[in-house]
Amino acid sequence: MDRSYSIGFEYIDDTAAHTGRFWQIYALADAVIASAVIENQTGNTFTSVPLKAGDSISGVFTSVTLASGKVVAYKV
Repeated sequence: MDRSYSIGFEYIDDTAAHTGRFWQIYALADAVIASAVIENQTGNTFTSVPLKAGDSISGVFTSVTLASGKVVAYKV
């Protein structure tokens, strides 16, 4: 996705569900994504996904819930 479409970000450091439209999740510290709803996902359920600090994952996320850690979710 073209980064010029980014309209900011949401800082996430809790275990609540965060909803919106996000194109990238970037780990500020080691984190575990407990669950996520991804519009363009195929394959297995996206749960308990570990990210090391500095890792990122791209897609069209409409909900992100952490089990632990700190991430930035860049908005579309």
